[in-house]
Amino acid sequence: MDLFALTRQLVDIESITGNEAAVGELLDRSLNLLDYDTQRVPVEDDRFNIFAVPSGSPKPALVFSTHMDVVPPWLPSSEDEHNIYGRGSCDAKGIIAAQIGAAERLRTENLPIGLLFVIGEERSSVGAFVANAKAHELHGGSCKFLINGEPTDNRIAIASKGGLRVEVTAKGKLAHSAYPHLGDSAIEKLLTALERLRRVRLPEDPEVGPCTMNIGVIEGGHAPNVIADSARAQLLIRLIGPADDLKKQIVAAVGDQAHVEFPLEIPFLKLRTVDGIPTMTAAFTTDIPALTNWGEPVLLGPGSIHVAHTEREFVAKQDLLDAVELYCRVAKALLCC
Repeated sequence: MDLFALTRQLVDIESITGNEAAVGELLDRSLNLLDYDTQRVPVEDDRFNIFAVPSGSPKPALVFSTHMDVVPPWLPSSEDEHNIYGRGSCDAKGIIAAQIGAAERLRTENLPIGLLFVIGEERSSVGAFVANAKAHELHGGSCKFLINGEPTDNRIAIASKGGLRVEVTAKGKLAHSAYPHLGDSAIEKLLTALERLRRVRLPEDPEVGPCTMNIGVIEGGHAPNVIADSARAQLLIRLIGPADDLKKQIVAAVGDQAHVEFPLEIPFLKLRTVDGIPTMTAAFTTDIPALTNWGEPVLLGPGSIHVAHTEREFVAKQDLLDAVELYCRVAKALLCC
């Protein structure tokens, strides 16, 4: 297979979350041509994961996995001497190509390798959750290791920060803005609550780094001349440990100004490493917490997270070539230990 050509083929298929079917079909066809036994694993509507093993191979002891979906807006591929550009080039379609390249090399050594490409990672990890529920059906309990691909600059992650979504909702009373004393501004309550949250001391870890908070969405009110009766903010906190104490701090800080809910929590994870490979801490979340039935996880992939999701997303061609070598090296170290 042509590593660079496959990367561009994948990038040129628009697969914004919810629209992954076409890229799944390309992978199904391409892997069949490479003599893999492939399965389309239904998720919802016409969306599906892809699971593949080399034809005639035993059940896999190690599976390479990453996601097929991308964030908007879609950007077609292009390339120059050094890089491949376009949406998903580093997150994570170049990774898909590198993992297939590694699997192709490892099959010549008769190592029990599989491939799992899932949908929906950029929003809810729905594909990963379905793959986890069907893990025994797919690999029969044979899978001992999962190498998950995300842009880590070809460094192996010692840990992946978790994520805690926080929704803060304030309620008030409508009134004409000329007579504010007759109303109760939900927006002012929300601003007070958010300012209190900004003063919460977030934990730090000398090895993993700080816990961070982003106020991502603020919404509320009806018009400039109306006292707002409702307002809401959505926050995301990157976790470096358990969240129970932090949740209590958040609720206490907000107090009676608003109501707090925690609609999503992704745990902080410490991960397995392999000697001799440079390490990093992933400040982002991955599908790994939703793939617990696929073996001990490793996080590794080409490309930089700093260009993922940007208008100039790219992956270096040399990084893709190096990733194939690294994936093979890590797989053999895990399977032979």
